[in-house]
Amino acid sequence: MKRRFGIALAGAVALVLSTPVLAQPAGVPKATPAAAPAEPDAIPLYGDQTPGSSATEIWSSIGSSGLTVFNVTRPTLTPVLPKRGKGNGSAVIVAPGGAFMMLSMEHEGWKVARALADRGITAFVLKYRLVETPKDPAEGTRFFWTQMMKEIGRPMDGELLRQSKAPEDARAAIAMVRANAAQWHVDPARVGIIGFSAGAMTARRVALDSDPAARPAFVGYIYGPQDPEPVPADAPPLFDAIALDDALFPSKGFAIAQEWLKARRPVEVHGYQKGNHGFGLGSPGTTTTLVLDEFVSWLAMNKFLSPVKK
Repeated sequence: MKRRFGIALAGAVALVLSTPVLAQPAGVPKATPAAAPAEPDAIPLYGDQTPGSSATEIWSSIGSSGLTVFNVTRPTLTPVLPKRGKGNGSAVIVAPGGAFMMLSMEHEGWKVARALADRGITAFVLKYRLVETPKDPAEGTRFFWTQMMKEIGRPMDGELLRQSKAPEDARAAIAMVRANAAQWHVDPARVGIIGFSAGAMTARRVALDSDPAARPAFVGYIYGPQDPEPVPADAPPLFDAIALDDALFPSKGFAIAQEWLKARRPVEVHGYQKGNHGFGLGSPGTTTTLVLDEFVSWLAMNKFLSPVKK
């Protein structure tokens, strides 16, 4: 059985660091070219001013992760709505990961959004702009792994995040949902974000760098780096989850959660014994399969899931 791409990627880190040839490591499922999916509900993130073109996108299928996309230049937001009458008023922007050079659209995007909608939460999948990779498959693979390996151990300070438009696009997504809250039957004060890996890093930057009015109401920080940094006294509540055997972001404790505590802001931490990197909605046979239910329970505990008053 092929392993999930994120898990295989993490397990390959040590192999890559020990070899001079930065090609795709052994054991990582290869990307198979795929047709671009129909995205009839995708909304251009900046309306008529949205930059780029969908023609730049390169779609692939990678192992059990399913559809992924490279070279996104035209950002979009896709609503995934609860069944009529089942919404609880909370909205979550879903930010997939992929090292800012790829988006795991199926594994960390659409599947997550559907699972949230099934629980009454109005979800929005963010397809944010990416760092460009070469179109040639071999060159693209080499570029991806070379850039990835440069940032092992210091992802929050790396060039990929610095070059990324992801935080800008995430802020725009939050603003769009709040501006259209009545249309989607959500409370503009309960618009949060959940991000995975690079998407988690994106969520963290939006939570800490934005003006207070532009910050998300809450943050789901799923297998993001745990490195510390100062947290403002009005930071949004944080749900921090990572596997303790994460090979891409090796355990450094929970320093960022400690910073939230120092700021006297709500924070919850889940350190799973197993699951590695990229477990998405959960790696079978591990307690990571509980992550979404735990996130939703945390939202309920913090009063984010009360129905909108009519």
